[in-house]
Amino acid sequence: MKVSRRTEYGLRTMVALAELTNRQRPVPLSFIAEKEGIPEPFLNQIIAQLRKAGFVDSVRGVHGGYLLNRSAEKISIGELVRVLEGSLAPMDCIEPFREGHRIVCNQVQTCHLRHVWLRLMEAITQSLNSFTLADIIRDE
Repeated sequence: MKVSRRTEYGLRTMVALAELTNRQRPVPLSFIAEKEGIPEPFLNQIIAQLRKAGFVDSVRGVHGGYLLNRSAEKISIGELVRVLEGSLAPMDCIEPFREGHRIVCNQVQTCHLRHVWLRLMEAITQSLNSFTLADIIRDE
């Protein structure tokens, strides 16, 4: 699994918010963009996705910006990666069935490698779920 730039920037944004919102003041997006070296138009798209998923709240006005919607201890890195990246499946055949998704391999039922890909996905998921934003901040 290769993590996309969107996911990297989204995680860095959430870590910055976790560090900065301890002061209970909204953090302007322009500040995060500059601090993290993220293009602001791209960060606008990412923060909208994080807001829609319920991770951040926005505050309008001159002193507006963004805050975490819940404590850093209650936000797992796994949750964030799934929202930003989508599936953690290393192969299409492991992807959970959902509307509009089609399995591209005709050997799903007889594939000898499928269990390897399933175990890999489970290991990645378990590892990412074991970290919270608070853990990341403490480790810095």
